[in-house]
Amino acid sequence: MYTNLINHIRRYIELDDDTIDILNKYIKPVNLKKKDFLLKEGQVCRSIYFVEKGCLRMFFVNDKMSEQITQFALENWWISDFFSFIDNKPSGYFIQTVEKSEILSIDTSSFEMMLKELPQMERYFRIVMQRALAASQLRAKYMYELTKEEFYTHFCGSFPEFVQRVPQYMIASYLGLTPEYVSELRKKKL
Repeated sequence: MYTNLINHIRRYIELDDDTIDILNKYIKPVNLKKKDFLLKEGQVCRSIYFVEKGCLRMFFVNDKMSEQITQFALENWWISDFFSFIDNKPSGYFIQTVEKSEILSIDTSSFEMMLKELPQMERYFRIVMQRALAASQLRAKYMYELTKEEFYTHFCGSFPEFVQRVPQYMIASYLGLTPEYVSELRKKKL
């Protein structure tokens, strides 16, 4: 039984034991070590991933050969290159573990079969996707609206678990800041 996933789904839809049994046949557990890759640039993303335990990051390598982190995922978060997953095209992203992680994977064909057999999961995924899109829109607004210092302070206040678990240079990449600037901000706060 995948406790975190089941509890997460139950936040949005009803889920009885029979439905859980059906759901389990579509889910594949994946255990990963720190720095393992779920996806590399150029591969087709064939699954969506739910984090039962651990932390992952999604990033691309920019023209300057620097990693640009676009997403983190902790427990109870979904992560995937949805364009690649939906269109079956090569990904422009990497998905890598930040720490040892236990992931639940649903591949493309299983996902479609699951939605046919369990139509209520369509509602669950719609809600999850709406919330993810809203969070992405808010992040974009903050990137333009807040000063760099305000953006960093807001992130640290909103997501203290990331600050404790994710290396400083990764937080800097995610926020579009340099590691040196984040280091200065941290010293100011101490």
